[in-house]
Amino acid sequence: MVLFDEKVTVTPPPRRPMSRAALAGIWALVVALVVLLVLTFLPTAYVIQQPGPVYNTLGTAQNADGEDVPLITIDGAETYATDGSLDLLTVQVVGNPQRTPSWLELAGAWFDRTRAVLPLESVFPAGQTTEERRTQSTTLMVNSQQDATAAALTEAGFDVPSDIVVYEFSPDSASEGVLQVDDMILAANGTPIEGVDDLRRIINDGEGDDVELTILRDGEEETVSVSPTETVAEDGTTSWVIGVVLQRRFDFPIDVEIQLNNVGGPSAGMMFALGIVDLLSPGDLTGGEDVAGTGTITADGVVGPIGGIRQKMWGAVGAGAEWFLAPQANCDEVVGHVPDGLRVFAVEDLDDALTAVETLAEGGDLDTLPTCTATATAAG
Repeated sequence: MVLFDEKVTVTPPPRRPMSRAALAGIWALVVALVVLLVLTFLPTAYVIQQPGPVYNTLGTAQNADGEDVPLITIDGAETYATDGSLDLLTVQVVGNPQRTPSWLELAGAWFDRTRAVLPLESVFPAGQTTEERRTQSTTLMVNSQQDATAAALTEAGFDVPSDIVVYEFSPDSASEGVLQVDDMILAANGTPIEGVDDLRRIINDGEGDDVELTILRDGEEETVSVSPTETVAEDGTTSWVIGVVLQRRFDFPIDVEIQLNNVGGPSAGMMFALGIVDLLSPGDLTGGEDVAGTGTITADGVVGPIGGIRQKMWGAVGAGAEWFLAPQANCDEVVGHVPDGLRVFAVEDLDDALTAVETLAEGGDLDTLPTCTATATAAG
């Protein structure tokens, strides 16, 4: 039987041309791969803000050696057992000027309601290095702890004297060479200075006139004169400044130590103050409730706004808190963005925060507590 004939040439059938649809699909795939590659490596000008660690001010935290220590330690006064938690919230920033998130990472954050995409310069001002930002953040945290301690001790009935001292000078300062770091400001134009706002008011009332400062330097009282310079804020308002950063230095009657590593900024102030008050107060301030919150605080107990409040509310939910204390000044960012299962109360000062916590502890009427409503926001 003959299976094939060696003299016969077999010609394969012609290859069918690729359809337009298939060709278009291949090109679409190539383009998609190129776009994916570009989005992975192309630099961006944004960072991502997301919920950070949560710390119970009544609990422990790790010190620089990695050991668990009480977050707040008080020496020199009787302290009392506590229950429940007073959680301070933090946010983390993903990205920095040296390495920003990829477009793919940003796309994921845009569709995640627990995170926010922010312009790089809103977090890292132009010209500021990561190290400079870290130093500034640490300074703000230290000052916040001092203010929180002063507010809490005053609330607890202690007398807390303080002084206004020169901390550092601004660029092109009108005071450099006249004032020195650690100079204590006693009076301006003959008027005693009780706080930074007093000095600011006297300087601006002069509308550029030289201001005569009475200072204490190396234990001796002196009088110096500074010529203020005019500055224009972003909103167009003008003011007069002498180019110094002032610090309120306290003489605390008891020792209060707050240990919280790798956390910066001033936004934990209110929760620090609540924790100190709870430790110094007989009974249980929280009644066993888990309360979270955020807000700056002044030595006079005024609670101020913070950044990243939406991410902090999600952080509270993640930590299991049902109650959240928010600065009244942040209410415009709170309304319409409260996670399910979280109830937010608005506070303007330490007394408001204490009233809210005590009402929760006693099972009182929560409807009497201020909240962030559209009406409240408009009024603010």
